Amino acid sequence: MEEINDGNLGQVRHVVLVLSGKGGVGKSTITTELALALKHAGKKVGILDVDLCGPSIPRMLSMGRPDVHQCDSGWVPVYTDTQKSLALMSIGFLLEDPDEAVVWRGPKKTALIGQFVSDVAWGELDVLLVDTPPGTSDEHLAVLENLKKHRVDGAILVTTPQAVSTGDVRREITFCKKTGVRILGIVENMSGFVCPHCSECSNVFSKGGGEELAEMTGSVFLGCVPLDPLLSASIEEGRDFAQSFPDSATFSAISSISQTLLNSLQTD
Repeated sequence: MEEINDGNLGQVRHVVLVLSGKGGVGKSTITTELALALKHAGKKVGILDVDLCGPSIPRMLSMGRPDVHQCDSGWVPVYTDTQKSLALMSIGFLLEDPDEAVVWRGPKKTALIGQFVSDVAWGELDVLLVDTPPGTSDEHLAVLENLKKHRVDGAILVTTPQAVSTGDVRREITFCKKTGVRILGIVENMSGFVCPHCSECSNVFSKGGGEELAEMTGSVFLGCVPLDPLLSASIEEGRDFAQSFPDSATFSAISSISQTLLNSLQTD
């Protein structure tokens, strides 16, 4: 795959959208954990958080509300570590009040997303993950219109096992096909519950909906991530789950998904 060769995305090797058909499926959690897994695999990663009405990734990475600085090329992303191996830009950094509702009409959202895509000085990255809002709305079209001036490698779709969720993701697959976005694969999140005492995994909801959807639509099934109280606590407290629980089955699942994704990008 050739590198993007223009603007602030000139040194970004791969751009991946993270999509979901509905809210509450853990899309931002999957984005965050994939970014951390890729970072631990030695990759330089960026997250572009364009979930304008629910920018949760800064909290998940314990970033607070840092000042966003500018350079000649535009906004400088916020780095989570001194090695600058994980960069983040989020609308959450720009809101004066973290409890403020983003009550904007479509054109204002579109303009800000355009700035996010073109005016962030990412520098050299192996993978840029774009965390999008739920659904198939103005924000998604704005992201695609701006990124397609450069390149989008494809999208990861996140679902939970239940039919009500996979049905919404089926519509997301249709959106990808209509807009010409390659589907890199489907992740089934909240696939079983890991007991914090015995580590046994029980199917609180159903199981296999994501894998079945992948088979039905001819998409790659990337894997399952269970409901794990340790992962939930890490997300709530802004801790690096991979660093805290490297031997857990949940981290093994996330790491496997990230490696499958990398292999797909590198052989494209």
